[in-house]
Amino acid sequence: MNEHVGEAVIPTGFDVPVEPLRRAAHYTGEPGCIAEARAFAAHFVGRLRTEWCAKIDDRAEDEVLLVVSELVTNADRHSNGPYILELEGTDVAVTVCVYDSSGALPRRFPRDPERIGRHGLEIVHALARRVTVERVPVGKRVCAVVGLTGE
Repeated sequence: MNEHVGEAVIPTGFDVPVEPLRRAAHYTGEPGCIAEARAFAAHFVGRLRTEWCAKIDDRAEDEVLLVVSELVTNADRHSNGPYILELEGTDVAVTVCVYDSSGALPRRFPRDPERIGRHGLEIVHALARRVTVERVPVGKRVCAVVGLTGE
């Protein structure tokens, strides 16, 4: 950002991008897709650090990667086709959206430490500021907003 004082141009700091960083990846459900999605998300977080000058600590990065893992795993297990991971981020939050071909909406089970499995959506709700689920023409979209600033 620059300020103009008289005839002089004075730099005042980094220019912050106006548009959020957005990336998407398509997965077929083949073995290794969940690990690929995590690697894609880790690269995305790295780009937020450089392009948005985002201060993202290890805990926030781990939370983003865990939310990606849980949502992609759910899509992988419960849909009958490919799925899409869409990431959108700024210096304060990352929105993780997963589109899949299943019209069945996910169920969030009550907390039960003795239950084996089915904790994915519970984990996502614990980590995210907001979680939304909606039907789309070819299935559903599940989105979670993960804060990067500890707010």
